[in-house]
Amino acid sequence: MLKLYNRTLVALELVNPYPENYRAIVDQVVNENASGFLPPLKTKIDNIGQYDVIFVGFPTWGMQLPPPMKSFLKQYDLSGKTVVPFNTNAGYGIGSTFQTVKELCPNSKISEGFSTKGGVERDGIYFVIKGEKEKQARAEIAKWLKKIKLLK
Repeated sequence: MLKLYNRTLVALELVNPYPENYRAIVDQVVNENASGFLPPLKTKIDNIGQYDVIFVGFPTWGMQLPPPMKSFLKQYDLSGKTVVPFNTNAGYGIGSTFQTVKELCPNSKISEGFSTKGGVERDGIYFVIKGEKEKQARAEIAKWLKKIKLLK
């Protein structure tokens, strides 16, 4: 999910969506990461130049930045913009995701990123952030946004 600073949300959709089967998605992503394949995006953002700050949100996939996010960062010139990465993971952390954002946005200011343990998906079973975990995540996000001076 992409968060553009004026509160515009844009979901990255692929020309050829990933399969619904979890194992098939994992296998496809492993192959894409190994080959460097960047899946073509169906999503088009015609007015990206109007944004100074762009939040890029993504899960950790195989300890890497998801191929669709790599496609986005390669497709759009974010030079001179502030890019703010945020991430959910299944408990393994960010892997190389934030470093890859920096590498793909060499002419952008990359803010300190935020990561939280979010949902876990295995064999179609989802665990989501809710209850006390949701309250804790909201507090951590507010603290992070204040730290990077995007929230007063």
